[in-house]
Amino acid sequence: MADSLSNCGTSYVPEDGTDGLTYNDVRILPGFIDFIADEVDLTSVLTDPEDHAEDAADKFEEGGFIMDPMVLSPSHTVGDVMEPKMRHGFSGIPMTETGIMRSKLVGIVTSSDINFLAEKDHNTLLSEVMKPRIELVVALAGVTLKEANEILQCSKKGKLPIINDLDELVAIIARTDLKRNRDYLLASKDSHEQLLWGAAVGTPADGKYLLDLLTQAGVNVIILDLSQGNSVYQIAIVHYIKQKYPNLQVTGGNVVTAAQGKNLIDAGVDELCVGMSCGSICITQEVMACGWPQGTAVYKVAEYAQRFGTVGHMVKALELGASTVMMGSLLAATTEAPCEYFSDGVQLKKYRGMGSLDAMEKSSSSRKRYFSEGDKVKIAQGASCSIQDKGYTQKFMPYHIVGIHLSVLWSMMYSGELKFEKQTVSAQTEGGVHGLHFYEKRLLLRTVVEAEVVDGAHPSVPLQAQPPSVTEWSTDLHYGFPSSFPGREEGRS
Repeated sequence: MADSLSNCGTSYVPEDGTDGLTYNDVRILPGFIDFIADEVDLTSVLTDPEDHAEDAADKFEEGGFIMDPMVLSPSHTVGDVMEPKMRHGFSGIPMTETGIMRSKLVGIVTSSDINFLAEKDHNTLLSEVMKPRIELVVALAGVTLKEANEILQCSKKGKLPIINDLDELVAIIARTDLKRNRDYLLASKDSHEQLLWGAAVGTPADGKYLLDLLTQAGVNVIILDLSQGNSVYQIAIVHYIKQKYPNLQVTGGNVVTAAQGKNLIDAGVDELCVGMSCGSICITQEVMACGWPQGTAVYKVAEYAQRFGTVGHMVKALELGASTVMMGSLLAATTEAPCEYFSDGVQLKKYRGMGSLDAMEKSSSSRKRYFSEGDKVKIAQGASCSIQDKGYTQKFMPYHIVGIHLSVLWSMMYSGELKFEKQTVSAQTEGGVHGLHFYEKRLLLRTVVEAEVVDGAHPSVPLQAQPPSVTEWSTDLHYGFPSSFPGREEGRS
């Protein structure tokens, strides 16, 4: 992708430094509608899909196959299984003669084989506890995903090894992956139905070693995690990545101006991360007097970058030109996030800004992100706080998804059809709940249609056509009182 950017030329840069507006300062003017909300495509572009087009020669035609599972040999010990089991939760590891893929399959070890072994038995060879090859249910390479799923369901096993004509292991299928693919249809996956994932690296000093480890693990995208992306440090590591791993996708940033974005595009990044001190716990603009309101920053950077194909307020960010949205506190408050505790009976989550003193004291990566690892006096550019647990992501993410479905007009952005209007404080007040003594605001009503699922397969009939066995509930119920009401309570759940 870097080649395509350089061929386009990046000499022209839109003027920066005009009046800055953030999301609450603008509203989108309504237009003509000729579609329904369900027709809106929310597929977002993180990096150029053409850069992922070159696949390995031996990929299966259909997804769902694990091509690089953990493999051990009979000469390994029970202790060799315990460590990855505790760390990753693996419940079944195939055994080959040499302990690598494309070696003859000799057995498999599962949790049931080792669960009741004492610590003194950790030196026991796996050949003594594994299920031998003769007891395994396998499938031949070339089997379709549908056929493999049927074999796995009928066998009631957790893993299905895929072998070639020489009885060599070439892939496996896991029941847990089948359940995940069924339950999370919108997850981002590669051609093997494996989750796409990214990782952050810092400055070149420690980033190169970490980068090598991540690429060995199969990382799909690297995020360069620096508070100020337009720096010699980030440009240096971009050059290093593109020289050593030319096909690896790189996200550069953070930037807030087109001029900053130009330098990183010239260096070879595939995506730009926009924003400086716009998060709920960031105080860089307050402390450093440096930054730009997020609405204008997204528009200006996207206006420039979209010419080269580098492409709470999610709707406005997308409509201002963003192609992907990052979330911080929205996900930090979910049940799945770590670091929970209780205070006065309320379940809370610890949420620290990367620029907070708490984060700098705990991790060197935070200090490096703000170029302050050598400073004797640390200046906070973020805050630490506690946020109330919002529940599982499946509870509130549908609310955001449906809201974007109803609002997205991204295709109209650069055609000139989409119009924004600056809002006064009074207009912002008018656009929300106002002038009421008491109000009830229900943000989400979810309808679940209960349908019979046979053997874990998807219903063959669309949900809308299923029998009306329906359960409804609402979430995020808020009550409010006008500002003049004594002892008012706003946003109480």
